[in-house]
Amino acid sequence: TYIFWLNGFFSWAIDKLLVLTVATQETDGFLRFMQSANYFNYTIKVLGMGEEWRGGDVGRSIGGGQKVRLLKQAMEGLADQEDLVVLSVDSYDLIFAGGPDEILRKFQEANHKVLFSAEGLIWPDKRLQDKYPAVRSGKRFLNSGGVIGYAPFVNQIVEQWNLHDNDDDQLFYTKIYLDPQQRVKVWVRLDLEVNVLQLSLAADEVLLKFGTERVRVRNTVFDTLPVVIHGNANTKIYLNYLGNYIPNAWNYERGCGVCNHNMVDLSQLKEYPTVLVGVFIQQPTPFLSEFFHRLVTLDYPKDKLKIFVHNNEVYHERHMQRFWEESKDIFNSFKVVGPEENLSQGEARNMGMELCRQDPGCDHYFSIDADVMLTNKQTLKILIEQNRKIIAPLVSRHGKLWSNFWGALSLDGYYARSEDYIDIVQSKRVGVWNIPYMAHVYLIKGEVLRNELTERNHFVLEKLDPDMALSRHGIFMYITNRHEFGRLISTANFNTSHYNSDLWQIFENPVDWKEKYIHPNYTQIFTENYLEQPCPDVFWFPVFSERACDELVEEMEHFGSWSGGQHEDKRIAGGYETVPTDDIHMKQIGYEKEWLHFIREFISPVTLKVFSGYYTKGYAVMNFVVKYTPGRQSYLRPHHDSSTFTINVALNSKGIDFQGGGCRFHRYNCSIESPRKGWSFMHPGRLTHLHEGLPTTNGTRYIAVSFIDP
Repeated sequence: TYIFWLNGFFSWAIDKLLVLTVATQETDGFLRFMQSANYFNYTIKVLGMGEEWRGGDVGRSIGGGQKVRLLKQAMEGLADQEDLVVLSVDSYDLIFAGGPDEILRKFQEANHKVLFSAEGLIWPDKRLQDKYPAVRSGKRFLNSGGVIGYAPFVNQIVEQWNLHDNDDDQLFYTKIYLDPQQRVKVWVRLDLEVNVLQLSLAADEVLLKFGTERVRVRNTVFDTLPVVIHGNANTKIYLNYLGNYIPNAWNYERGCGVCNHNMVDLSQLKEYPTVLVGVFIQQPTPFLSEFFHRLVTLDYPKDKLKIFVHNNEVYHERHMQRFWEESKDIFNSFKVVGPEENLSQGEARNMGMELCRQDPGCDHYFSIDADVMLTNKQTLKILIEQNRKIIAPLVSRHGKLWSNFWGALSLDGYYARSEDYIDIVQSKRVGVWNIPYMAHVYLIKGEVLRNELTERNHFVLEKLDPDMALSRHGIFMYITNRHEFGRLISTANFNTSHYNSDLWQIFENPVDWKEKYIHPNYTQIFTENYLEQPCPDVFWFPVFSERACDELVEEMEHFGSWSGGQHEDKRIAGGYETVPTDDIHMKQIGYEKEWLHFIREFISPVTLKVFSGYYTKGYAVMNFVVKYTPGRQSYLRPHHDSSTFTINVALNSKGIDFQGGGCRFHRYNCSIESPRKGWSFMHPGRLTHLHEGLPTTNGTRYIAVSFIDP
């Protein structure tokens, strides 16, 4: 037994209220209980700390007698204090919502010597139901999780205990309560309308009541504000949800009141903690090279990072090999397990955890799936400083509510949406949130793996999905949305049959597609007028990144069926091209739909800017990549395009990949002979802008062309 001192004084002999609680370990729930008690300045005496728990698994079966034994021992020294009120409660699954003055007032108003909490279901012996006194309203049955009474009367009850630690405490109290003589002698009754003790939480009977300073729970059935909130058995997850708010965790006026508690300042440490990063590639995943780049550029000392990668996809072997070659000497260590090992997802995740568990120098284990695009380079530092056993950064799909956490669980243990889920995902409520389920990315303390999550096959237990298995361990898990961390990318419709399959992700993952393939200066067209007019009504602006240019060229060369610049062309209506080019159409590689979307998203806005008042339909029949080489087709004779306007994007670099080239507009005697890679010309098609392709004298020149609004 030991005693917690609150606010620098210990005075249970003087104070009117003493709280007795049993806790054999400092679990997450116990620390939360103490945090709420400290907020209200309760005097707490903890019983059994450090003692082996022999009271059984009270969450699943009978037990808990050890609590009564410890309470009996504690009451022996308090039995003669007639004015002392004793509150005996659980601690792992209980939160205070009000202070000592309120609970004393409500207890005295009840006008009884002992008050037990009440619930709507009878446990553990249903045969005793008929022996319970009838009630006009309220909850009829006794719950042993909370009892408040004057010390001598509480002592009269617990001194009768002569059973074993694993016998049932609730059955013991129930038999005393059901004895009419005992009920009268001890002046015991139930808190029928949960005015003091809210037990057996039910989401359909309680609501959060937000105040300026703190948050309460209101019982809507009885219109009461219980002081003690308890979540036993199946309601513990709902208690965790309530604990994100009551008593002072979060409210609308102040925001998060506890987010900065017990934080670690990395700048004050002699050296950064060592982190094992477990990377999991479980399915074909777009933008994997960008994922690896973000991993390498995390703002964390690389000598403190150890890398473990499980790649389950043969398709990604070339990406993995490139990452290995470029990064194997950057990190402290680097281990790769490939598809040839034929590991299940659960086995691979167990392996990653075990590498940290077996390494005494592993301070943290950071698990991240390849579909997590971390845009915040400080992510790892932020999570470590938050100092939780298990914590995840909030990431979600762009423009969607799909994220890496669940706010609640259904009765069958799967997804349910909490009342605050949308507000958290959309950052309308910002804080650090206790949640029942997380996936994709999270940080676990190494000491937790070694001391609490000691099960070596954790992810293959009970035939659960690995992420569901993670949520079944009982340790509080948190997610933080105090910063913007990044996003989840969609892998659902990732077709890997292309040479550069990321090019096709413009619909599924538009943000990542834009970051990879649109020129970094594109937005300056609109903010800083970053474009040029080298010839009348000819506009020149950046649109494609170098990666976009390279991958589009690679895709065309991989396809390989260049037209040869022949007049006969079965790909077009009529089968005859008057001014043919050596080209491949976007339609041939299955890219027509994506290319037209690119035109609508990134070309149409420029059109409106430079051709004021013209609203393009963003439609084109002719979309193709042209290849100019001295040995095949080096130039194109003067012609008009079958378009309202045309775009012409340079896909490689003059002076590096080819010599010569360019475009001459006859009417204005104006030539552009130095096309910049990734930049596009935009010019009117019919009537005014007769033009020709200037000869390519050496190397190979590639351009992407569209005749828009034909």
